[in-house]
Amino acid sequence: MLDSNVLLLNAHYMALRVVSARRAFMLLFKRDERHQPVAEVVSVEDGRYVSYSFDDWAELSAFRREFEPARHDWIRTVRFYIAVPRIVRVLNFSRVPQREVKFNRRNIFARDNNTCQYCGRRFATSELSLDHIVPRSRGGSSAWENIVCACLKCNVRKGGRTPEEARLHLIRPPVKPRRNPVVTIKLADHRYSSWKQFLDTAYWDVELT
Repeated sequence: MLDSNVLLLNAHYMALRVVSARRAFMLLFKRDERHQPVAEVVSVEDGRYVSYSFDDWAELSAFRREFEPARHDWIRTVRFYIAVPRIVRVLNFSRVPQREVKFNRRNIFARDNNTCQYCGRRFATSELSLDHIVPRSRGGSSAWENIVCACLKCNVRKGGRTPEEARLHLIRPPVKPRRNPVVTIKLADHRYSSWKQFLDTAYWDVELT
């Protein structure tokens, strides 16, 4: 559960990034030079967003563990269970969110939904590779529009050729996503519905760390 996803907001309630529960709890424990908390939990309750310190969240977790345990993911400490928050707000940090979608392996897999773009079958990440449509040996670039997910079998079949030369066909043309594809996948999960208000079209390009 320490690897669960938590949406991190800045002081102005703007989405910054998605972090692990481990990182979120580190922020909730942390104190600044005046010994004040640097972050708080933001919880959705009856359509309202309510803020909690770590101690208040731990106390509320005891109640929710007894009466509504299915609503949360749980972490067991030495002394008690605590619910994994879905949203954490950093109190003294106002950096404007990054708008550019990062070009990296994780986002390419998410854009293509872990689906081989040649045979159309879905695979575990460990069974996928990244393929340059126009091979690098032919001057193909490492860019959104020239890299797709490919299963190992299709990648070997294609080799250093173009899809046409290997008699393979892309199931869809690759494009640069307008929004962070991993976050888009998370929003399809009802557990992360509380994120939607903070992830309007202007700020869906939050990064994941």
